[in-house]
Amino acid sequence: MLAAGCGFAQTKHPPQKKAAAPPQPAAPADKWPIGRLSVEGNRDYTAEQVLAVAALKIGQMAGRPEFDAARDRLLACGAFEDVSYKFAPDGDGKSYLATFQVVETPTAYPVRFEDLGVPANEIEGFLHQHDTLFNTTHLPATKPVLDRYVKLLQDFLASKGSTETVKAEVTADAPDRYSIVFRPAKALPAVARVTFEGNRVLTQTALQDAIWSAAVGLPFTEQAMRTLLDSGVRPLYEARGRIRVSFPAIATEPVPDVEGIKVHVTVDEGEVYSLGKVAFDGPVPLNPDTLLKTGDFKTGDIANFDRIGEGVGRIRTAVRQGGYMDAKVTTERQVNDEKKTVDVAIHVEPGPVYTMGKVAFVGLDLEGDAEMNRMWSLKPGKPFNPDYPDLFLKRVREEGVFDHLGATKAETKIDDKSHVVDVTLRFTADIPQTKPNRHGGRGGWGGQFSN
Repeated sequence: MLAAGCGFAQTKHPPQKKAAAPPQPAAPADKWPIGRLSVEGNRDYTAEQVLAVAALKIGQMAGRPEFDAARDRLLACGAFEDVSYKFAPDGDGKSYLATFQVVETPTAYPVRFEDLGVPANEIEGFLHQHDTLFNTTHLPATKPVLDRYVKLLQDFLASKGSTETVKAEVTADAPDRYSIVFRPAKALPAVARVTFEGNRVLTQTALQDAIWSAAVGLPFTEQAMRTLLDSGVRPLYEARGRIRVSFPAIATEPVPDVEGIKVHVTVDEGEVYSLGKVAFDGPVPLNPDTLLKTGDFKTGDIANFDRIGEGVGRIRTAVRQGGYMDAKVTTERQVNDEKKTVDVAIHVEPGPVYTMGKVAFVGLDLEGDAEMNRMWSLKPGKPFNPDYPDLFLKRVREEGVFDHLGATKAETKIDDKSHVVDVTLRFTADIPQTKPNRHGGRGGWGGQFSN
């Protein structure tokens, strides 16, 4: 009986269901995970650099407020003139495909550090580490950028125990060549005197005269002085074939009798180099042999770069006179230190050819107009020589074609699309109240200026 009772006590119970997982909060309707990020319009910065400043990540939940904030971060950094974005759901509608469209700030220059008491490579390493956009060759010259790097430099110098205050400024290193310079904010000492040592080929006086007017009163930095030496002194040596001239040391000392400093420049004059081969490094629009003959380069002579520059100038003029008015002619040196020679490669960018259009003579009567047309030899459709109109007027005056010839003027009108040039030559009499005759000695044709 007991056994039977125990058997009845074993009743079956239905299996228990597992507890349901708590519901996950649904993503807000206006936010989705970011599935992909890209950048358009960037040139000097990589997409990775731009996105590092935007500070959005793949997989992050984002909507318009997050993208607006990212855009604002890019604009605030000072490297971009304009920033916009676009995003759309991907194919399955579960994430965003987002793109930032940027316009980089066009005004950017190389960077230089002066007189900060720390090697430049240490400063550059610190800035690269703390700012993903830092670039020594292309830094935007905007206030947010300069202010940011001034603060970073102040922090870096403070970590080195320096209390130096830093400033940033754009300086002209040469015509059309600028740099951003970070230097101490305190006033720079002015140059009062400059002396040279190590010079033998050129006298102390010749070297001082070459830079004196620009150097005296110049706020001194070593870079500013080296720039002055390169522009004022180096050409004197290069005219003598001393193309490896260098200035290995520049030292300063206070001047007791005036406010300022004395600068001592050590000169290594180097050896004399001779001119080797001169050739074009690519195609030229005119006969290359004729152009090289125009340059009149003295191969084998001392490499006088004043004379070489004059020869290159003559080539540039010849190319322009051949109708290529926008021509650019540059050179590149190839130095052989073993042979002590310099080869010169000449590069010509001719641009479009301009042709002669119509010519008009203003201020002449019919006979005078006819004579000018007879003398004018630059025919329509021929390559336009930009010097010809003025040379023509000079010839008219020198040959005495007109009596009482006053002021003359040549005017050109260029069609930028067709590159056709029309010319107007204006003639006036030296005594406006008179009617000057053409010179009677020219075959008996005698006319006058029109009123």
